[in-house]
Amino acid sequence: MSASPTWDPALYVRFGDHRGRPFFDLTSRIGAEAPRHVVDLGCGAGTLTAALADRWPDAVVEGIDSSPEMIDAAQRTTPGRPGLSFRLGDLVAWAPEDDVDVVVSNAVLQWVPGHQALIGRWLEQLAPDAWLAVQVPGNFGAPSHTLLRELAESSQWERRLRGVLRHTDAVGEPADYLDLMRSAGWEADVWETTYCQVLTGEDPVLNWVRGTALRPVVDALSPEESAQFEEQYNQLLLDAYPAREYGTVFPFRRLFCVGRKPAPANGTDVF
Repeated sequence: MSASPTWDPALYVRFGDHRGRPFFDLTSRIGAEAPRHVVDLGCGAGTLTAALADRWPDAVVEGIDSSPEMIDAAQRTTPGRPGLSFRLGDLVAWAPEDDVDVVVSNAVLQWVPGHQALIGRWLEQLAPDAWLAVQVPGNFGAPSHTLLRELAESSQWERRLRGVLRHTDAVGEPADYLDLMRSAGWEADVWETTYCQVLTGEDPVLNWVRGTALRPVVDALSPEESAQFEEQYNQLLLDAYPAREYGTVFPFRRLFCVGRKPAPANGTDVF
């Protein structure tokens, strides 16, 4: 990825259960039985990539990420594990080798402008019988994101944050990804899920977005400015997501796309 924010692995995995569940919902629909080479594009801290190695212990499993901090965390978490490796790499420049049977991209392509064209390239390049599984957040119209953009575009912050945040064009709709796969001749299963996540603790929604959507803002501002921006943003979040006795409900919509490239002589739909 060419313009990704800096990442804090510890902050990102703080909500590991909520962030991990969509990964397993996604990969459960991959029907590959004995893949040779599995690639996790945007692998982050590597915990979920390791789950792919658990599922397919005879495969070569490779995690690739553009963040040095994430790759360092991944290598420290799984040192010397046979068949599992991590490396720094640009997702946009990546191309599959001939033996790649499974590609997973979980919650990363929203950071890549024009990623549907990138998916189209992978659909063409991957070998017959290969699987591609993609998940992207579909919550850019949620209060967490609309309030963030509105504050960034306010008179106080517009000059400092102009062009920093992506808008509603960051991802497509489910039908867009279905059409992309089917038009390329792939079998496809596309769906969306809204997780009604219950967050606990002080300022829970702010702490969530600190690990993801807020990262570009933090990168663009000084520490003093970031603290001021966060304080203003948090007041908006507290109003939009009121705390309840059991926690704060934070609905999160996600889009899923899993496909298989049929072999030339195989017309059977696996879904």
